[in-house]
Amino acid sequence: MSLTVIAECLAAPGYEDRLRTALEAMIEPSLEEPGCLAYRPYADPNDPARMVVVEQWSDAQALAAHFATAHFHHVRQVLDLVLAEPMTVRKLVAAPGA
Repeated sequence: MSLTVIAECLAAPGYEDRLRTALEAMIEPSLEEPGCLAYRPYADPNDPARMVVVEQWSDAQALAAHFATAHFHHVRQVLDLVLAEPMTVRKLVAAPGA
């Protein structure tokens, strides 16, 4: 069963561009991972400090492997420096019958 992940980020004042750059740098290496079906950051047009990443993974094992990659560990270190609050991560599966 595939997983959709929604990660919400809020940059600290002055770190909006650094957040965007960090999340965009994750696109290519994430899409190259086995089991990554989609990975796309989105910017809030009304709040440049707010970004959301929408990811889709083939299964929980693929997502767990993603969390163990060097590029994920690097972006976590960057996010620890640039976020105004902890990132919110939601893991979703398709609703029954959908």
